[in-house]
Amino acid sequence: MRLTLPRWAGTLALKAAVFITVMCCALAALLGVLVHVSVTNQTVGQARALALSRLEDATTAFEAGDTLGWGASVDPPGLPASLRALAVAGERGTMVAEHRGRPTMWAAGPAENERALAVEVDYSQSARTIEALDSAILWSSVLAIGATLMVGAFAVTRVTRRLHTTARVARRISAGDLDARVDDPRTKDPTRPQDEVAAVAVALDSMASSLQGKLLSEQRFTADVAHELRTPLTGLHAAAELLPPGRPTELVRDRVAALRTLTEDLLEISRLDTGRERLELDTEELGALAGRVVRAAGASAAAGAGTEVRIVRDARVETDRRRLERVLGNLVANAHRHGRAPVVLTVNGPMVTVRDHGDGYPEYLVAHGPQRFRTEGDAKGHGLGLTIAVGQAEVLGARLTFANAPDGGAVATLTLPHTPPSGDGLPGVAV
Repeated sequence: MRLTLPRWAGTLALKAAVFITVMCCALAALLGVLVHVSVTNQTVGQARALALSRLEDATTAFEAGDTLGWGASVDPPGLPASLRALAVAGERGTMVAEHRGRPTMWAAGPAENERALAVEVDYSQSARTIEALDSAILWSSVLAIGATLMVGAFAVTRVTRRLHTTARVARRISAGDLDARVDDPRTKDPTRPQDEVAAVAVALDSMASSLQGKLLSEQRFTADVAHELRTPLTGLHAAAELLPPGRPTELVRDRVAALRTLTEDLLEISRLDTGRERLELDTEELGALAGRVVRAAGASAAAGAGTEVRIVRDARVETDRRRLERVLGNLVANAHRHGRAPVVLTVNGPMVTVRDHGDGYPEYLVAHGPQRFRTEGDAKGHGLGLTIAVGQAEVLGARLTFANAPDGGAVATLTLPHTPPSGDGLPGVAV
């Protein structure tokens, strides 16, 4: 059976708590063993000295023929066999053993006729002292470990909370919110020591500010270029309309139209980048809207014709019709331009898919989404159509994903929200 750990089981706080607990247990065990050994040696030494002193007195009395005294006797029944053998061999020794249900310190020495003279000393009080000491060491270690763990967990939690805040801001920045900042209080007070977490927070805030400045400069440049090109292109278009019919005129008009489309796309991207787009909500039938998009695409030379519309389950959605038509139109146009027929647009409730039967999307697009001015191989276009589709989908609060069908072909899936966004304060698009 595989053990499933909770989500917090791999956090820094847990690892720090485990480390602190293990170190405290190891330290408490080491100190406990040292104290136990020291006190035990001292207690046993005192009992051994007392037993040997009484054995000396008993030996003197035995040799003088006097009374041996209390606790001394020759070959007592409870004397351990190993200690008796040592005494019979002519040596003196001591040993702690159970006698009459209580611990006893024995001291034995040689007596005449291969007998042993032994003295017993009650060791119960000393044993209880050592047992009480062990219990005190155990409970004091538990309390010390608990207190240390609480203090350590509090200190580590403060650090991990700041790290979680930094990680949350980093995720917001990666999602496109370039206004997000950590603003760690330690970084605003020069008198407080700057730890590593504060250094990471400062670096992240600095990176976000730099990135935001560069993106804003790029957005302004894109918008300025598009606006500056718009006026001369309008005049160029008017002049092209005055040219006499012929192949050169068709080529000029075609290139002027391509430049106008590119300029309008750049303007639309610059508006999406500002994040100030507002929705004009209305209730729409997805099936009817998809049919209008396909008819408009069929009339366009760029999109071609022959798109099949399949209504699996129609749905009424509250959305911005113009933006939704823009998204679906770009998907259909991209399918005709870069894929192969048949192109199928399928409506299944609030989910719309556009599929072609070509070579599929490039790997980078499936993994990271469309990128501006990037196309594969000899593909025509500027890579702006899908970029605009993603941007408009985000404004709608919808989700647009790209994948390749197992049997070949590109599949774009647009999932509309059940509740559309309000249209105020929409996030910017950074794709």
